[in-house]
Amino acid sequence: MTLAEYGPFGGVVIFVAVAIGIANVCLLGGLWYSYWSTYRQVKSKFTIGLLYFSSFLLIQNIVATLFLAISLFAPVEIHGSEISGPRLPLLLINIVQLIALSILLKITRE
Repeated sequence: MTLAEYGPFGGVVIFVAVAIGIANVCLLGGLWYSYWSTYRQVKSKFTIGLLYFSSFLLIQNIVATLFLAISLFAPVEIHGSEISGPRLPLLLINIVQLIALSILLKITRE
């Protein structure tokens, strides 16, 4: 499926989802760095848990963003709605995750 086949706003939705995904990766990188700095000072099990949590969430966001970005830069012929259909839900999930991560980073920095 090419970008033109996603409809008039399909390419825009994918682009916005990728941009928000990149912002999520940056926020998670900031959280991971903050948790690592805390762990070096405190060395508690709680901060280890936060490091694991942020690491796995970071990996998930990188993979999801790459999945979306591939369709922007190298459109692939896809037959069936299983793969091409979830673009809008992924965008909405990324937006909610962006808000949640922003709040978590703000609280962590204080």
